[in-house]
Amino acid sequence: MFKLNFKIILRSIWKNKVSSIINVVGLAIGLAACLMLLLYVMYELNFDKQSKDSENVHVVMTNVLDDKGKIFVTFNGSTTAFAPVIKREIPEVKYISRMDYGNTGLIANGINGFKKKSKFAEPDILKMYDYKFIHGDPKTALKDPRSVILTESTAKTLFGSTDVLNKTVKYQEKENLTVTAVIKDLPENSSNRFDYLMPWSLYEILDEGARDLNWSNFSFVTLVTLRPDANLDLVNKKIYEAIKRNNREVSQPNFLFPLSKMHLYGKFEEGKSVGGDIEQIWLFTALAIGILLIACINFMNMATAKSEKRAKEVGIKKTIGANRRSLIMQFLAESMVLTLISVIIAIALIEAFMPIFNNLLNIKMSIPYFNSYIWLGLLSVILLTGLIAGSYPAFYLSSFNPTQSLKRNVEGRSFFSLSLRKLLVIGQFCFTIILIISTLVIYKQIQFIKNKPVGFDVNALVEMPQDGQLNEKFELLKARLLKSGAVTNMYQSSVNLSHHGSNFTGIEWRGMPNPENKVLFNRVGTTYDYISTNGIKLISGRDFNKKYASDSSAILVSASAVKVMGLKKPVGEIVKMFDSNCTIIGVFDDYVWDSPYQSNNPMIVYFNKGGTGAITMRLNENNNLQQNIETITSITKEINPAYPVEIKFMNSIYAEKLTKEKTLGLLSNLFGGLAIFISCLGLFGLLSYSAEQRTKEFGIRKVLGASVVSLMQLLSLSFVKMILVATVLAAPIAYYVMLKWLDNFEFHTTISWWIIALAALGTISITLLTVSYKAYRTAKSNPINALKYE
Repeated sequence: MFKLNFKIILRSIWKNKVSSIINVVGLAIGLAACLMLLLYVMYELNFDKQSKDSENVHVVMTNVLDDKGKIFVTFNGSTTAFAPVIKREIPEVKYISRMDYGNTGLIANGINGFKKKSKFAEPDILKMYDYKFIHGDPKTALKDPRSVILTESTAKTLFGSTDVLNKTVKYQEKENLTVTAVIKDLPENSSNRFDYLMPWSLYEILDEGARDLNWSNFSFVTLVTLRPDANLDLVNKKIYEAIKRNNREVSQPNFLFPLSKMHLYGKFEEGKSVGGDIEQIWLFTALAIGILLIACINFMNMATAKSEKRAKEVGIKKTIGANRRSLIMQFLAESMVLTLISVIIAIALIEAFMPIFNNLLNIKMSIPYFNSYIWLGLLSVILLTGLIAGSYPAFYLSSFNPTQSLKRNVEGRSFFSLSLRKLLVIGQFCFTIILIISTLVIYKQIQFIKNKPVGFDVNALVEMPQDGQLNEKFELLKARLLKSGAVTNMYQSSVNLSHHGSNFTGIEWRGMPNPENKVLFNRVGTTYDYISTNGIKLISGRDFNKKYASDSSAILVSASAVKVMGLKKPVGEIVKMFDSNCTIIGVFDDYVWDSPYQSNNPMIVYFNKGGTGAITMRLNENNNLQQNIETITSITKEINPAYPVEIKFMNSIYAEKLTKEKTLGLLSNLFGGLAIFISCLGLFGLLSYSAEQRTKEFGIRKVLGASVVSLMQLLSLSFVKMILVATVLAAPIAYYVMLKWLDNFEFHTTISWWIIALAALGTISITLLTVSYKAYRTAKSNPINALKYE
């Protein structure tokens, strides 16, 4: 019986080649899009979950309080003094490790040097993560201050092999480090990735900030692993009490937050997690399910469109004794076979387009074929898709009356036939219109932020890391570059113009509302020509200048800093910072130095010749751009030959800040286009059904003189009506969803009426283009053939 049914299925597929191809193509594209999105969703959901004990790993968060004691921002910075106190006083703490935020530093094998991502961390980090050691012992790998752990790819880059234990590498041209271990490369979906890892004890030697145990410098990361039976809320209460005992007044409360949730739930309001990128993941999940449902609806439409041709088959089978159950099983089996073929094609499509997808999103994702859960999930998708796609045709076709079927007089009941089919198409296009509106809003938001002034002139502004000899020979570099004419101005600073944060609270001013400052300020150490180079608007006062010897104890403050301090005439005011009195010599307008979507912390720019880290240059616009870059590269290489010259344009750096939203827009465009294409296939299927049902009617109309245009209008008008209904239903849903999405940003655009109008007009245009071909062929057909149809 199975063999017979299988032959019937194959014959049916071969007999209806066109509809079978449309079914397979629609399902394959829908499944490929759905599986690709779900792979991406799984990639994001598994962020920082590589460790067996990942659910117990937490990151230390800091709540920043305003002068009224209200939490106005939360971030993942902590002080150097925090870890020793918590390790000593909280028994639930199993492991604890201080880390830096990571940097890109030079590491050399004695001949060649390479810029790779570095991290400093305490030894407990090796117990928190399940690093796969190729060589070396995790118990002793970070014991010696001048040791280093290399990843597999870094070891091969430096030495061409992973067998490099006890070999020496040079860090930043200064420190000779011994390779004590080599580990497998870290997964891309990890927030603590590095190319080489060095001990925290070395960091304390190299950086005074790491060596000094204090409660005011929040420029470090602390990871904590709790014991499995620990109560997180109780631990956070103990942390508050422990800090209060050791710090008298808790000005910036700390708490633990699960590291595995940080990537997707990293948005905080008043110290509580209120979501984050998880909302984007739910959108992608809904998009994946929606595309798959559209493909399934297409399958139903195409199957029922061909119902007239299969009515006699059903009638004959019922007449010779077939029951409805056997017919349902036959049609479901047919659906399963088509689904299986579609899945095979879908996997081939995923493999073909995965490299492009990874390149677009700048990730490394693949199908884990040896994961049993993947195969179980794939089997579930096949069964579910086959059942959903084949259920309606199976139950619909098997319900035909045998007498009516043999007379070719099959008229479906209104709700379960044409009305339901229209409802499905309206649902398809509801989803499509929501996608189009969402994509347009995302694009408008990206353009809004892109065109929002950043607060300084980004044109012809470049920066490069201040590495190696550039720290000691900056003045020589500056003199030679200015003389060359490649740059018109330049300065060095402790952080880039666009940076994530270098925050502190240790500042005092006259008229403070509280004895201790509770507001988190951002700090930048720099020298002369800061304002004149970057073009930040100076509201009052002046820039640092060599003419004034007193500028060694001078500071510049942002407009928001003046507001926080409540200073009416800030220029000339004395501010105490780092236990030294500093004089405000200028006030500059706030600019975007971190997130472009929200207000940044107040900023203090202080004079510090030792504050090295980045060099910012204003290019000479009278010269050729390429010539300027070549001149800078040549002179820099002469002064600092060991390091590669890395010049970045400031406008491209700020463009990178929109990466997350651009990813959302890109995926919406890509998969929205696929959804539209699959929906159009569904339209073709429904149009085929309508034309088939009305063949005799069109023949009579043509004989009576109806024109081709009037017949095309007759077929198209019902579809236009369905699109208008879909627009009316979709517009408020899309408006509400995108309004909630825009609320995530302090600075955002509005949803204009033309977006909804454009979405409706675009969908109607696509619909008309789709139906025109089939409608034209139907209207141009010979009326004699139409009248002979029945």
